Amino acid sequence: MSGEGAPTHLDVDGAGIRVTIVAGTWHETITDGLLAGALATVSELGAEATVVRVPGSFELPVVAKAALESGADAVVALGVIIRGGTPHFEYVSDAATSGLLRVTLDTGKPVGFGVLTLDDEQQGLDRAGLPGSTEDKGAEAAHAAVATAVQLRELRRVATA
Repeated sequence: MSGEGAPTHLDVDGAGIRVTIVAGTWHETITDGLLAGALATVSELGAEATVVRVPGSFELPVVAKAALESGADAVVALGVIIRGGTPHFEYVSDAATSGLLRVTLDTGKPVGFGVLTLDDEQQGLDRAGLPGSTEDKGAEAAHAAVATAVQLRELRRVATA
């Protein structure tokens, strides 16, 4: 299972961190599970969350960038891309991944990567944080985004002190 070796969550005080969770609408059961895990984690860390739904994973980068440019401290990008019989999977997976990386580097703000690239629906159900799931990738992506935003805030504070 891909979750082996996952880090233990660090104690993070996300007070004052504004997070926008951008979630696709394809594969609703899986995406809604990811969203629930992300929302719970943002709340547990003391950060503030806003949710924006987009049609699919291809649209995640542009909306993530707009959210960060509009004042969010971090974004959690959630999507589900399931391999099919055409090259569509590779194109959308690459576009979402490369686009979100570019958003992070262009804005200097974190994007928690919760885009599942799957061979089949069961792999997504196993990772969506649903009852019976073995992993919660939405929660993991949210924790990474908030923890990184806190680290960046601290680095910027030290640099200006």
